[in-house]
Amino acid sequence: QVQLVESGGGLVQPGGSLRLSCAASGSFFRINVMGWYRQAPGKERELVATITRGGSTNYADSLKDRFTISRDNTKNTVYLQMNSLKPEDTAVYYCNAESRQRYYWGQGTQVTVTV
Repeated sequence: QVQLVESGGGLVQPGGSLRLSCAASGSFFRINVMGWYRQAPGKERELVATITRGGSTNYADSLKDRFTISRDNTKNTVYLQMNSLKPEDTAVYYCNAESRQRYYWGQGTQVTVTV
């Protein structure tokens, strides 16, 4: 079992930055892919970015110029650096992790971008 706890969300003005963190804990062999997804009100959950254990990344095309995903395997933690935030980035951001072909989700952290 993997438990994921996100942190770092909050309220920010347009153009600002936030860094999200997601720490994995529990009893597991190894976490392979970790990632971030987001869900805005009235919309489906969508991919933000993923990163493999070896550091290979994949981004939503519309976000790769402003968002950066990274991870620390020693801490089982994944990060999302978000720059130049826009009101349309407002959403609940969810952490996701894969271990032994099972997928786990965090509870989500709210990011609100507003003046």
